[in-house]
Amino acid sequence: MTADSPGSPSEALARLAEDRVDHRFKGLPPDADGLTVAELAAQRRNLFTGGFATPVLALSAERLQHNLDLMETYAARHGLAFAPHGKTSMAPQLFQRQIEHGAWGITLAVPHQVRVARAYGVQRVFLANELVDAAALRWIAGELSADPDFRLVCYVDSVRGVEQMDAALRSADATRPLDVVVELAAGEGARTGVRTEAECAAVADAVAAVPSLRLVGVAGYEGEVPRADPERVHAWLRRLVALAVEFDKAGRFAGLGLDEIVVSAGGSAWFDAVADVFAEIPELSLPVLKLLRSGAYVSHDDGHYRKLTPFNRVPQEGALEPAFRLWAQVVSRPSPEQAFVNAGKRDAAYDLDLPFAQVVRREGRERPATGISVTGLSDQHAWLRTTEEADLEVGDWVGMGLSHPCTSFDKWQLIPVAQADGTVVDYIRTFF
Repeated sequence: MTADSPGSPSEALARLAEDRVDHRFKGLPPDADGLTVAELAAQRRNLFTGGFATPVLALSAERLQHNLDLMETYAARHGLAFAPHGKTSMAPQLFQRQIEHGAWGITLAVPHQVRVARAYGVQRVFLANELVDAAALRWIAGELSADPDFRLVCYVDSVRGVEQMDAALRSADATRPLDVVVELAAGEGARTGVRTEAECAAVADAVAAVPSLRLVGVAGYEGEVPRADPERVHAWLRRLVALAVEFDKAGRFAGLGLDEIVVSAGGSAWFDAVADVFAEIPELSLPVLKLLRSGAYVSHDDGHYRKLTPFNRVPQEGALEPAFRLWAQVVSRPSPEQAFVNAGKRDAAYDLDLPFAQVVRREGRERPATGISVTGLSDQHAWLRTTEEADLEVGDWVGMGLSHPCTSFDKWQLIPVAQADGTVVDYIRTFF
């Protein structure tokens, strides 16, 4: 699929800009109804004076660009291929920008997400999950048959799963084998994945016995290591590498027409450990695709990942910047110790941390949210505790940082991208 062919990524993304602004998209200016997204973007309205209605979530244009640049540089410096996890944003425009910044492809978690990626031209998908749904497998078989340039790699972790995949693919008359990696569990009691190396070999044997699947490597997720710390995470990653080495010595990748062996790991909390251990991978019979899958970096956050980011351990490599800010308006000030703004659970991520009050805007002036903290969320309100230092009135705008990008993106279908002065230069569409 070329960049200018019918149905190309550029044309599919352009069609997003042709959508009409209306009641579906919260926070956007009511007087923009009927404009296309492209027409509204061309107006370069200001987030604070251009008619946007609170609550409204915005992405920082500068910080988004910084994060894209930083992880591109990091992956290249450490010899890593990069397939950022698209479940974070489910935003094809961001997928495209990630690919333009050197990504090998996009990681996804469930078949619906793959359908979204394919609709916008993503040619390489790493499905970091088991896939046994027959309907989804039939659709994937059709995609592989129709597009010789499309590649999808997914997990397997059981003989039973291999049997179900084979049955579905044979029923679909698949013309190309589906590439799979054996998922090594992060430990006893962890999430999915094969628990022992002997069981990994049994699953690999099952893959080798069916023509519909092709074993291309090993993978897993170090974020599930029980009681994770640097020592435990490094030890598990070395188990993963040793599994790849053992499979290669046993000839499991021979005679399959492979160009490379896939070894993949890497969430957003331990990618420095992945870089360390993957640098130790010995020479194998084929080149190794060292595939990192971190996804939360694209927007980063002001809570969970700000605390956990590996850049805290390796500050000489740079720092990600939180790109989200949720703006809400003070609608009630019932006492000197309490205030309420008009954003709640429907608008803000709250599964890991409550939002963080950061700044207050009044009459075009912005100042720190001194003495203001978020103590709870109702469906459509945030509860604020205010001290004597807080200067807060009904009508003020409060800018809040958020924790956990994955549950921030999924509450907003169309997100303004604003420059530091408030000029909105783009709108990001999400598909959850």
